[in-house]
Amino acid sequence: MDTRDLLPHSLRMTNIAGKTIVLTGASSGIGASGAKQLAAAGANMVLLARREDALAEVAEQIRAAGGRASTLSVDLSDADAVRDAAERLLAEHTHIDVLINNAGKSIRRPIVDAIERPHDFSRLMDINYFGPVHLTLALLPHFIAHKRGHLVQVSSVSAQMPTPRFAAYVASKNALEGFTRSLAAELRDTLPTTIINYPLVRTPMTAPTALYKKLPMMDVDEAGAWMVQAVRNQPPRITALPGRAWAASTAVAPGITAKATGWFFDRMARRLAKQNKD
Repeated sequence: MDTRDLLPHSLRMTNIAGKTIVLTGASSGIGASGAKQLAAAGANMVLLARREDALAEVAEQIRAAGGRASTLSVDLSDADAVRDAAERLLAEHTHIDVLINNAGKSIRRPIVDAIERPHDFSRLMDINYFGPVHLTLALLPHFIAHKRGHLVQVSSVSAQMPTPRFAAYVASKNALEGFTRSLAAELRDTLPTTIINYPLVRTPMTAPTALYKKLPMMDVDEAGAWMVQAVRNQPPRITALPGRAWAASTAVAPGITAKATGWFFDRMARRLAKQNKD
């Protein structure tokens, strides 16, 4: 038995140097920052995203700093493309140590405004749920055969609470978390899993929402450091204090929490809209 198995998850540490880490959504934002920090810790980074030029730029920055990085352009919402990408990954790398499913997309829209837009839900499920599930399943035989590996799923604090105006996004992240919890239970002795519940992070994905401009947000490099923490310590979950508090409140008093959260978000939206108008 590895002596680290005797330690609490919060105290376990693994050596990042030399690990081959597959990271999706690595072309910008949290993914790009996490890729650079993991490479600086000695990891061999394999960067996946749709935008080949942006991936190449991140990889070049890593190599210029003395790190190792390769790229693979893939549309993670295309199941066939994901299968082909997995085959290439396994053909080009003798061992994959960590898979970080970070790629994602968000849509902010009240449900009553989405009545005629069911495709919003389909689009987000394709990229936020089916993409990481298909890639995980494709690499799972590799992890099982080698009896080691680590799966990191990037989620959101919004999946821990009743979040207004993000029903499609929250549903896709909760689906991913449910899949991951089942996998963690079934493969408890084979494949450690970590769920990262990020708060709002200042990235290109949050930039279009004017409401966010006056809200406190996590710095993108701090968010990238959470990825390093996930790989190094392999905790079951990483989240902020508000996420833990909302999750506990939702579990204990779901009805009250939903009403209070809805009221809080509506009041905050009105106040920020007024400030922006002034």
